[in-house]
Amino acid sequence: MSAGPAALVALGWDADRDAEFAPYADRGLAVGRVSRVDRSLCEIVTADGTVRAAHGTGGLPCTGDWAVLTADGTAVEALLTRRTAVTRSSASARSEGQVLAANVDLVLVVVGLDVEPDLGRIERLLTVAWDSGAQPAVVLTKADTVDDADDVRADVETSAPGADVLVVSAVDGVGLDVLAALASGRTVALIGTSGAGKSTLAAALTGADLETGAVRQDGKGRHTTTWRELVPLPGGGVLVDTPGLRGVGLYDVEDGLDLAFADIEEYAADCRFADCTHVAEPGCAVLDAVETGALPERRLESYRKLRREAEWIASRTDQRLRAERARQWKVIHKEMRRNPSPKK
Repeated sequence: MSAGPAALVALGWDADRDAEFAPYADRGLAVGRVSRVDRSLCEIVTADGTVRAAHGTGGLPCTGDWAVLTADGTAVEALLTRRTAVTRSSASARSEGQVLAANVDLVLVVVGLDVEPDLGRIERLLTVAWDSGAQPAVVLTKADTVDDADDVRADVETSAPGADVLVVSAVDGVGLDVLAALASGRTVALIGTSGAGKSTLAAALTGADLETGAVRQDGKGRHTTTWRELVPLPGGGVLVDTPGLRGVGLYDVEDGLDLAFADIEEYAADCRFADCTHVAEPGCAVLDAVETGALPERRLESYRKLRREAEWIASRTDQRLRAERARQWKVIHKEMRRNPSPKK
């Protein structure tokens, strides 16, 4: 990824970043945007070019981060404040979050039309997208493979309140101009399952020759992208092409759930009880909406499922924090027994 004198501005640098970086600038340090993270090293685009640096002690970098380099330029000394972060629960059994992309302005949930869209999965991805703090949108790709793309879009729109739903085709160019205008000048992240057409869409938006993989008979693609990487957009801004996600666990997504299911939250405001669980309580406006057909029962079931998962993850996180605090106190007490205070 080339970098000229205006590289940082092209990558999203602004006056607020400049003010935050000022103390480091006074020390003569350099800053750049993390383009790619690979094990213990990351590629960082600076005003003078791309460098490879060790993670250092300034926090674990992620694609999209703004990283301050050490004086010798070999390691990351600090990360500037993350304004947004696309996060999912880690692939391990531990109750931790994995940041997929940082400082993103627009999250595109990519869904292929060559197989019937899974509305529940779209709602899950939108929950993650909303919770990132960025603007979400749904992009229905491979419109050239179906005859009822607009009908499918109407169905998806009922599961995506507040988010744009676009129909595009990288084959015949349908909808790409609208999507390009939406993405122009912003940091854009693509999320979705393998085979949804993310890499093909990324290539169409950026003009880059990105490798794409064949899709299996069941519509599940092979993981073409194996790391997250910044790619410049012709109209300004950058795109983060993430690997296909086989599973997207929720991590601390309370705000994301409320936004992804804004229609349910709107009905819930009229429930008789403030702590209504929308299961069997009398005076539940959400259940009334399902009864009248104003709210699809499938959507309420999806909401309940994601809410249960989010609460379970939160409970595991609380347990981990309690265990960590208990471990710290054990160390303190052990040290106190080893070195008791002298009697006065």
